[in-house]
Amino acid sequence: MNRRRFLGQASCSAVSAIPVLNTLLNLRLASSIANAAPPQPGEYRALVCLFMSGGNDSFNMLSPLSGPSATHANARAEYENSRGNLALPLTGLHEIHPQNTPGRTFAVHPSMPKLAARFETGDAAFVANVGTLIEPVLNRGQVNNASKRLPLGLYSHSDQIEQWQTSVPQSRSGIGWGGRMMDLIKDINPNQLVSMNISMDGSNVFQSGVTGAEYAVKPSISATEGGAQALLGYAEGYSANNLTDVSSAAVDSMLARQYSHLLQQTVQQKRRDAQDAYAIYHEATLGTLPGSVDFRLVANQALDLPANRLGQQLHQVAKAIMGRSTMGALRQTFFVNLGGWDHHSNTLAEQEWMLRDVDDAIGAFWDQLALLGVQDQVTLFTGSDFGRTLTSNDQGSDHAWGGNHFIMGGAVDGRKIFGQYPGLALNPEGNGAELNPLDTGRGRMIPTTSCDEYFGELALWLGVPPSSLHLVLPNVGNFFTPGATGPLGFFG
Repeated sequence: MNRRRFLGQASCSAVSAIPVLNTLLNLRLASSIANAAPPQPGEYRALVCLFMSGGNDSFNMLSPLSGPSATHANARAEYENSRGNLALPLTGLHEIHPQNTPGRTFAVHPSMPKLAARFETGDAAFVANVGTLIEPVLNRGQVNNASKRLPLGLYSHSDQIEQWQTSVPQSRSGIGWGGRMMDLIKDINPNQLVSMNISMDGSNVFQSGVTGAEYAVKPSISATEGGAQALLGYAEGYSANNLTDVSSAAVDSMLARQYSHLLQQTVQQKRRDAQDAYAIYHEATLGTLPGSVDFRLVANQALDLPANRLGQQLHQVAKAIMGRSTMGALRQTFFVNLGGWDHHSNTLAEQEWMLRDVDDAIGAFWDQLALLGVQDQVTLFTGSDFGRTLTSNDQGSDHAWGGNHFIMGGAVDGRKIFGQYPGLALNPEGNGAELNPLDTGRGRMIPTTSCDEYFGELALWLGVPPSSLHLVLPNVGNFFTPGATGPLGFFG
């Protein structure tokens, strides 16, 4: 970590401490480190956050197929009527049969057969109509008359991305809920040089904590390239016989210097730790992953197939998981990101190939986890800025609120849809009888599951004690009382 980044993170933490909520939260976190009970010997768990930046049109990723909805006797007919030219045809849809929606079936997007298969075998589940909330909001009247507190910048990309990653929608913050988890439970890991939080997409708010931040590495651009980046011009084991060796000697000399000034001491220690972290991560990920799983790391010009950007990131996640013992990691989070979901036009065509890339990448990742023998110890979950309007703007969909997400892992109580999949009826524009209390206009759905409920389940599984969950998710008490089991139950 260089001085500029160190100072930037320090400034970010200072700015986030301005609101009273964050000031109190940071102080309580600072006094509550190592609050988690130690795991069983060798018990490893990891969360992988797959963020879809731009706002995924998730009511086409998971759509109703048969049976009634809360607002119509025929949910499929209601879907077609509300979506208009954005409705997917029946041909090609992957029918799924949730165990907890009697009398109803649903469909997964035609581009996602692997996700549908994982769902049907019980290794994946969906969480319906999730969104940022400060407190429960039950109907559009509470939105229109401002009788409930609403998230800042409700339909804004920047605000909603931040809120999905901080779970503090009433104020702006540079500290993420993944970072707060790290602050609380990182001492479970015996080695602290490589952060518990590892990002394949550079800096992010989700993994930034009070006591540290993410360790950012590069995605795999081939089976052997990617990962932690060495200090330019530095080579271990040098003998001072050429320019590179002279440069390396100069770096070591600089790192050996001692300073009396506190800031200089801190920056110098960060430099030493960065060098040590690189050496550990590099060694941990040197090996070859078992099997020959195709993450589509490089483009195939003969078949006109580009490299899979998400596959490149998940391949590097798999390598880090493989090297967990070398890193001394019993708990980890990973952040991967695929942008480009802001489909105000050409929605159906764009989503077709993007969801195919997601499906191919998570399918390869699952196969690799199985070969590593850790599919029960790793859970992948999705996030996005927001859902999108059910109605079409004639070319695509626009910014909305609640949306659907999926979770995948051997520990997941799969083949279920958790939360409440809403009726998709549209309220009339202007005056007219209300058909759907959740529609705030144009099919912008009020979330029926809060981010706090969604994230709370994940945090408890990773090892955050129920008594400390409010330190990770400050609004969690507005939605449920933390206990031994999660609010939604998707870990059984």
